This record gives sequence, structure tokens and C-alpha cells, in this order.
Amino acid sequence: MLSRHPIASGARRFPKKVPRMSPSLSEFTVLRQTIASRGTVRMTLLPVTLIGWAGVMVGLLAVGTITFAPALSLLSLGVLVGGFEAIHALHVGVERIGRYLQVYYEGSLDDPRWETTAMAAGPALPGGGIDPLFTAVFVLVSALNLTFAFYVSRTLTQDLAIGAVHGVFWARVIRARGAAARQRAVDLETFRAIKSRQEETKT
Repeated sequence: MLSRHPIASGARRFPKKVPRMSPSLSEFTVLRQTIASRGTVRMTLLPVTLIGWAGVMVGLLAVGTITFAPALSLLSLGVLVGGFEAIHALHVGVERIGRYLQVYYEGSLDDPRWETTAMAAGPALPGGGIDPLFTAVFVLVSALNLTFAFYVSRTLTQDLAIGAVHGVFWARVIRARGAAARQRAVDLETFRAIKSRQEETKT
């Protein structure tokens, strides 16, 4: 009796076709993954930046050159500036993607509603005022950096120059925090206007 097993009987076995994702579903999936990955990177960058700053400070103290050149404290400030700008860029990108998803993929109650719900619930959350840019941390650490620079400084000119550079950084941090607080509403209206123009063009 012949075996009915597909291999024994010589039958060819074909792999099942893997269903392909639609372009819109693929875009939604990729963008949600992008938000998740960038959010993780943003949270990781803060301790990495602080460790880098501390490492530079320890290195300068060990070498001892900062005693003779207080301006070298700007090297450690540069680590803080780089870390802050990276965190700021990641946050702005994530928020922009979120508003895009909210406008183009959350149009009805049957669609995903995470961005819409999160935006509506955010202001009412107890103990709100989450700082996604960690501005308080950056201001405090840079103030410590400035205090050390003043401690080793020998002239008023050095104090003024180093203080001015730190002041520019603080102004940047405060301005970025204000822009971040307004970004959701601004981006939401922008994408709504773009979608409205696109729909008018189709008709």
C-alpha cells in the first residue's frame, strides 16, 4: 500500500503565503515602533550624558589643567549641551510622529486612539508637569559646572565670559521647554490643515 505521507508519495509541499501588510498598516506599525525606540533612547541619554559630564570633570581635575585654564570647564558644558540637544531632537520627532498618527490614523472610534486619548488625559493627570526634556536636571548640573568654573577662575573677565556661555545654554533650555509645551497643539493643527488641503485636492 502506498503511503499517504506527502513526502513518501512524492507530493510537493509549498510554503503557505505570508499575508502582506497594506501600506497604511505597515506605515502605522513602523511609526509606532519608531516612537517606542526613540522614547527608550531619550530616557537612556540622560544618565549617559550625566556620566559623560562627570567623567570629563574628573578627568580635568585629575590632569590639573583646569586650575590654570578655567575655560576648559566649557568642555564639560559641551557634554551637557550635546546631550540636551539630542534629547530635544528625539522628543520633537516623537511628538511630531504622534500628531501625524493622531490626524491620519485616529479619525474614528474604531481606529486606534492612543495618541488622542493620551493628549486628552495628559493635562488632567495628578501631579502633571512631566518634563520630557529634563530641563531642571540640565539647569542644575550646568549651574554646578559654572560654580566650579567660578571657583577656579582668577579674573573677572573669565567669570563674565564663562558665565555668558552658561547663560546662553540656560536660555536655550528654557526656550526649548516652552516650545515643547506648545508643540502638540501646533503640530496637531498643522497636520489637520495639511490633511484638509489634501482632501480638497482629491475632490
